Amino acid sequence: MHYNGLLFTLPKELKLFIGVFVVVLSIGFYTGLLFVSQTSTTSPDGIVENYNGNEADEDAEVMKFKKSERQMLTIVHTHILSMSFIFFLLGILVWLTKLPKNWKLFLTIEPFLSVVLTFGGIYFLWLDVLWMKYVVMLSGFLMTLTYTLSVVIVLYQLMVKPLPKH
Repeated sequence: MHYNGLLFTLPKELKLFIGVFVVVLSIGFYTGLLFVSQTSTTSPDGIVENYNGNEADEDAEVMKFKKSERQMLTIVHTHILSMSFIFFLLGILVWLTKLPKNWKLFLTIEPFLSVVLTFGGIYFLWLDVLWMKYVVMLSGFLMTLTYTLSVVIVLYQLMVKPLPKH
């Protein structure tokens, strides 16, 4: 096991800079999740409806239309690029924590797999591969879980005082 943790040894000014970055990044990340909950995409059928529309449902509260290919490519493109940067930057910070190497590996690789599965899954869902709604839900949940765990670990280790040298 490898426990080389560097975050707790940084000067307090650099810790503050990193901590503020992680908090602001998290505000953006969780605001995105609030948007997801506002678009009814927190259930399997809501995910399908959000991208494929609900024109067939005459009793729908809000009428939604199937997204165009241009809209789908924009959604997939922007989310994969932005989420890759988010998880790359957060991953660097995770590798500077004092954790077993296997945990670091999981927390830094899994989100990239989830990003591809979530947004690739949304695209396939749009192509009427409807079982992908479950892949999208599971990968979205795992992405959020690994993000949250990573943030908690990084913020906690930024607050840890280095051990005195003997």
